[in-house]
Amino acid sequence: MVKTAVILAAGMGSRIRERTGEHPKGFLKFDDKPMIEISILKLLDAGMTKIYIGTGYQKDEYEKLALKYPQIQCVFNPKFASSGSMYTLYQLKDVIKDDFLLLESDLLYEKEALKMLVEHELPNVVLASKFTQTGDEVLIETNKNHQLVNLSKKQDNLKSVYAELVGITKLSNTTFQKMSAIVESLFQINQYMEYEEGLVSIAKTNDIYVHKLNDLVWCEVDDEHHWARAVSIIYPLIKARENVPNPIKRNILLNPGPVTTTDTVKYAQVVPDICPREKDFGQIMECISGELTKLVANPREYTTVLFGGSGTAAVESILSSVIAQNAVLIVNNGAYGKRMCQIAEIYGLNFSQYKSPVDEGINLNHLEAFIRTSSQKIAYLAVVHCETTTGLLNDIESIGELCKKYQIKMIVDAMSSYAGIPIDMKKMNIDYLAASSNKNLQGMAGVSFVIANKEQLEETQQIKPRNLYLNLYEQYHSFQKTKQMQFTPPVQTLYSLKQAIIETHWEGIPNRYERYSKSWETLTTGIRRLGLTQVVPDNCHSKIITSIREPDHPNYHFTGMHDYFFKKGFTIYPGKIDKQNTFRVANIGALTHVDMKRFVALLEKYLNGLKEGDSKSPVTD
Repeated sequence: MVKTAVILAAGMGSRIRERTGEHPKGFLKFDDKPMIEISILKLLDAGMTKIYIGTGYQKDEYEKLALKYPQIQCVFNPKFASSGSMYTLYQLKDVIKDDFLLLESDLLYEKEALKMLVEHELPNVVLASKFTQTGDEVLIETNKNHQLVNLSKKQDNLKSVYAELVGITKLSNTTFQKMSAIVESLFQINQYMEYEEGLVSIAKTNDIYVHKLNDLVWCEVDDEHHWARAVSIIYPLIKARENVPNPIKRNILLNPGPVTTTDTVKYAQVVPDICPREKDFGQIMECISGELTKLVANPREYTTVLFGGSGTAAVESILSSVIAQNAVLIVNNGAYGKRMCQIAEIYGLNFSQYKSPVDEGINLNHLEAFIRTSSQKIAYLAVVHCETTTGLLNDIESIGELCKKYQIKMIVDAMSSYAGIPIDMKKMNIDYLAASSNKNLQGMAGVSFVIANKEQLEETQQIKPRNLYLNLYEQYHSFQKTKQMQFTPPVQTLYSLKQAIIETHWEGIPNRYERYSKSWETLTTGIRRLGLTQVVPDNCHSKIITSIREPDHPNYHFTGMHDYFFKKGFTIYPGKIDKQNTFRVANIGALTHVDMKRFVALLEKYLNGLKEGDSKSPVTD
């Protein structure tokens, strides 16, 4: 069992010097504790009894830390200003007597990273992660057995890229001594060598396994961009994960929201009671509003208006608040396009509807002809991005181009696409967008919001209000003045939403959509194999939710199938298409393709049970 750790901390941290001042970058503080001390505490908790720190710049800071922790011994690199991290590590070749963990000093990471390395059966292991896309990444090339081949910050230098280097490695002392012997001769020419180069040199003769943890939360802090990400995303997420008291029973929700959430989102609701009129809570709502905007638009041009309520509240707020006597065209190709028509009718709006099949992409030529030949000038167009009825994905970018061409303001119901499918409001010419907390954001139900073009929203203040609670301009204007919602907000839901936003930023929307897509592919491949068919073809499918035609079997009924899955921890959803018998399976939330494989396996058992004639309980295992 590894009991020794080495932290490389000789660097000058010049790229973040304005923030660190005269302190080493390892002394940047989180919750009033230096980053390197946070790492030391985790190392001690992982069973380390000896921690060597390779020092250089401002070595006295580390010497003071050694007085606080007797397990620390500092080893000074006198050439720190003109040498690299490998030369610092080389200074320890006569000091280290055992296998050890090697770490960089500017890391934030989860305890799981150390646990995995300490318990790993192999003596030489490099810890890797998925790609963080944060800049300055060290990329890893491996062979087919995931043994280290090369490391580089330039992808062109590698034949293939397997993962990203975290900066925590386990090395046997034997391997380290061989590596030191190799680099010793190289130092005669150049002492500015990073430890990564040493790893690559020894990997030519010694196996170094690369272990990839896709779900690991970590970051390095080398510059201001890294610092901002560490403060707003990485450190809060690590704290949340490491402070989960007990895992909560995990149900697999395959309904289109609310979705399966992480335990960290659930536990984010457990906070001290607070009056929502307090300044501190207003700051939380202001932060949430700004971060929701950033996911799809520039906050200088767009703003997010929060409401307590379901997603329909946000849609109704837009339709009832921004359209005066102007004509609005509503695209109706599913239950939620139809719902917008119902809202428009209730409020007496001057609306027309463009009907399109629920299982086909919109014919843009026909839509343009409808706009061009309309008896009155269309001022607004409202469309659902991803129709939750079927999973149909409407081409809002092309529709946005039509709106721009005919000077039409566009309203988008993005309930089932926001935070799951990349959206750029300005590029897509979207003026108003409605979404909610409980779908692709992977938060709890209870918050809906409108993201609006500020200039367009300001112009609506002269429109006579049609309601009180959902008046968009008044909610926006009041929040700008007071940082409060006009009416009591869902406090705990907003705390969980803040956590869900952090986790969305950490995963990244493109990566989230890739994960969703993999689950969708697992689902659709499975149902085809089982003889079932989906309503919407692949070429216009959102890969978010799938409407599936029900089995044509006399023993089938949806309630029986629902109850069968519910007892096994899965929830499915009834269909919502006129004249077609369907059920729906969503693949959003904190799920993976592995969960979907389990669902498909259970579905196969259920269908086999139907053939055996027992519709209520087709299988019992």
